[in-house]
Amino acid sequence: MKTILLCSDLDRTLIPNGRQPESPQARELFARLSARQEICLVYVSGRNERLVKEAVSKYALPEADFVIGDVGTTLYRIKGQRWTEQWCLDKKWQQEIGRDWPECNRDDVVELLADIHGLGFRLQEEEKQSRYKVSYYTDPDLEIQVVQDRISSLLDEHRICSTVVWSLDDAEQCGLLDILPRRANKLQAIRFLMEEERIPETHTVFAGDSGNDLHALTSGLQAILVKNSAADIQQAALKELGRKGLTDCLYIARGDLHGMNGNYAAGVLEGLVHFYPETAAWVPGSR
Repeated sequence: MKTILLCSDLDRTLIPNGRQPESPQARELFARLSARQEICLVYVSGRNERLVKEAVSKYALPEADFVIGDVGTTLYRIKGQRWTEQWCLDKKWQQEIGRDWPECNRDDVVELLADIHGLGFRLQEEEKQSRYKVSYYTDPDLEIQVVQDRISSLLDEHRICSTVVWSLDDAEQCGLLDILPRRANKLQAIRFLMEEERIPETHTVFAGDSGNDLHALTSGLQAILVKNSAADIQQAALKELGRKGLTDCLYIARGDLHGMNGNYAAGVLEGLVHFYPETAAWVPGSR
């Protein structure tokens, strides 16, 4: 069969750093499956290059073929241990998303938002910022729709074409607010990669768990929500896909593969077998 482009979020999707337990054999089975020549593995994360590398090492994750980082604003082709962001793939992606911010940069965005008071967010560390990403911490119970509308309105007034993305870090009990060029998100980066690698939608699948995954989860791509994802994310995804008539594109892991519980990597494997039944033979002991 043709290559499967397996795109997965990291934190609380493949990485078991949420509150729910992990099936002990799940990551090992995921690594064995990902090593197959039919799989093109893509990590799609809010983490930057250093933090992705740390996660791969700490959690014994397989090396990916590509990494989409910084919530979709960077794109790396991996060659062994080399991250080749200087190659044409990332340059082309930077040019694409830069069309939304041709006359501004992240400092302009920060300066504009400094005038908004009382909304309960603060800048993340410098290493978590990038040329096309401005990131804040927020209170976990933030009225996010109010904040997103307020920020979007302000940026539109200054003709800064942006997307405001919010997700909850359940482990740290804080919100994560990212402001990106409108073209820059996980979904658009995946589609860009699909086009560059000439991999069709029928051979592409995305796995995630949180708010900054919703664009991809509700896009019509084959998508997996791991069982440990929050109930409100599951409901939001189903509601949006129901509106579009695309609910068959989403699989929510239940925990019925090889005795595993459906959380984290186990859920990714379960969803992969759902969309591609032939891959069941690639997961030792699964039926």
